[in-house]
Amino acid sequence: MLPPSVRVIVRDWLNANHVVLIGREQSVLIDSGYGRDVAHTLSTVIQALRGQPLDWLVNTHCHSDHMGGNAAVQSTYHCRLSIPRDEAPIVEAWDEQALWLAYADQRCERFSFDDTVAPDDTFHWGDLHWRAIAAPGHDMAALMFFCEETGLLISGDALWQNGFGIVLPGPDRMERLAATRTTLETIAGLPIRTVIPGHGKPFTDVDAAVQRSFQRLAAFERDELRMVRHVLKVMFVFSLMDRRRLAVDELNGYLESVPLYTDFNRRYLRLDPAALADLIVGELERAGAVRRTDGYLTAV
Repeated sequence: MLPPSVRVIVRDWLNANHVVLIGREQSVLIDSGYGRDVAHTLSTVIQALRGQPLDWLVNTHCHSDHMGGNAAVQSTYHCRLSIPRDEAPIVEAWDEQALWLAYADQRCERFSFDDTVAPDDTFHWGDLHWRAIAAPGHDMAALMFFCEETGLLISGDALWQNGFGIVLPGPDRMERLAATRTTLETIAGLPIRTVIPGHGKPFTDVDAAVQRSFQRLAAFERDELRMVRHVLKVMFVFSLMDRRRLAVDELNGYLESVPLYTDFNRRYLRLDPAALADLIVGELERAGAVRRTDGYLTAV
């Protein structure tokens, strides 16, 4: 499925996948995972480099599971670091709401970047030619990278085998959903043979994945409250994986302490803390995504 110069390190839902591109001129890493697991990130990247230095780290977008290892990778390898052009203002300001950090109970060590990458920029990575493609929706500044000669797409969170990254509700909801639709249409129009997603294994059934994503998108377009519940559940599972477990008797207080839950509850659901906790955890338990054992909640 993949050329020998393209090495994919498949991680989990807390850490984005890493793509290591080994060329005669330079070695490039796409996305650095979550900060909590940076020791594992460095270990797996070292193995993938097979003794080569790392010259360049590039982010598909600036969420904690994709940029969380940036500072450590930069410190270890003293490599060039590039982020999407339209992420630059919020990273420079370290806007923790726009970056979904403290606002959503996520963490990332602050880093500096050397330059930015923009749509239609081209690169010679892993001795292959790549083009940056705008992928707004989940993150309005996100980029994908496409290699036409091999049909490879590094999609970030724009397309997974069974969906795409969360899209936030709010006043600009329809703009975000329209951008997501445009991104999916862009993907559908590319001669892709293999997708390397931000999460999950590389896959080749691209048309089926795109159609599943269109179906999910249509459901969100019809029902904003469905979007709200989806965002709350995804964010909660992410934080549960980060914390490893949460005491059931601390759940209400936890949800009240995180701005994302209080903001969305105030705007859309208007539930008391216990009812909000029952909604989020109840749906996750029924879906088999969260388990309650000995007074603690853990992600499955």
